[in-house]
Amino acid sequence: MICFLAKFFIKDYSQVKNPKVRQQYGVLSGVVGIALNCILFVSKLAAGFITGAISIMADAFNNLSDVGSSVVTLVGFKLSGNEADEEHPFGHGRIEYVAGLIVALLIILMGVELVRTSFGRIFNPEEISFDPVVACILVFAIFVKLLMYFGNKEAAKAIDSAALNNTALDSISDVFTTSVVLVCTIITYKTGVSLDGFVGIVVGALIIKTGIEAARDTINPLLGEPPSKELVKEIEETVMSHENILGVHDLVIHNYGPTGLFMSLHAEVDAGMDLITVHDFIDDIESELRAKYSCEAVIHMDPVVIGDKDTEMLKRKVRYIVKALDPELLFHDFRLKHSKDKERRVAFDLSVPYKYKMKDDEIIGYLDEQIKRIEPDINCDITIDKTEM
Repeated sequence: MICFLAKFFIKDYSQVKNPKVRQQYGVLSGVVGIALNCILFVSKLAAGFITGAISIMADAFNNLSDVGSSVVTLVGFKLSGNEADEEHPFGHGRIEYVAGLIVALLIILMGVELVRTSFGRIFNPEEISFDPVVACILVFAIFVKLLMYFGNKEAAKAIDSAALNNTALDSISDVFTTSVVLVCTIITYKTGVSLDGFVGIVVGALIIKTGIEAARDTINPLLGEPPSKELVKEIEETVMSHENILGVHDLVIHNYGPTGLFMSLHAEVDAGMDLITVHDFIDDIESELRAKYSCEAVIHMDPVVIGDKDTEMLKRKVRYIVKALDPELLFHDFRLKHSKDKERRVAFDLSVPYKYKMKDDEIIGYLDEQIKRIEPDINCDITIDKTEM
């Protein structure tokens, strides 16, 4: 639904990587959410008064909280589109995540209040009436929430938005909530068995669960989470497609909002190449990354000695030692350095997964000892890179 409406209300709607277009998607979702949830609140509140069912009234106020959620989404997207300033040099993109977190907290609060009220109804049951009009209202609400779920889910995928994804999750939980309320209201009316309070507790618990899951999805990018393996692979392939690049490692991506990526990486190049030539093609690759991913990119040049027999021989020995420790471990940025006093020093980075069976100091100590057994006169400079394996 949101993507369909975007074709009429958003210029260049297909340019979803454009920050301004993303912002307009969020604003459109917020406006549609406010309008539809207001309609649902009024209609369900009327149905609640007709039947006297607390579960229906609670469902109505759940939609009222959704109005607040839509306002938060709208304001969040508006603010996240502001340009960088002196106080926020990396822009305001993370406000979108804050908006998503506020939506999640509102969902949890609504669930807690529903559970609390439902407990009271269990101990103080009231007679519930029913009317075909009420059934039509609830069926209409289910249909509208399904439209909102699919609309926000599609829009969230299109613009990669945690806030819209949380809004979609809230909508599908409302579909289930209203469906259960409708069925149990009919059962209570037909049988006289009061399920109102029990249904309210179950619905409230499910709403709380949805809110916690939504909060988790927005807290993770705020705290800092690793980029997807697909994105890492794509960036590495982009850089490696240039003939002068021998290897890529130490890719770091900072997320300051879905359109505020800052990345840095190390690119290995032939140490024998002219420095100005290397600088020029590294600049070209940075420009390509900026254009392709709408990000800021910095590439550190790592010179690699090619054809040095001493270096290649020692590299093969180190590879054997590392494989003996763990076949899954990989090293990169291998350098053999000679100082003026003829000291030999080998330096390399070792990629080690998080929560590895050995501590970093133990790994470095083991490798240092094994290397000195075969090359007693050499000093080791080993750096541990934490990574996902």
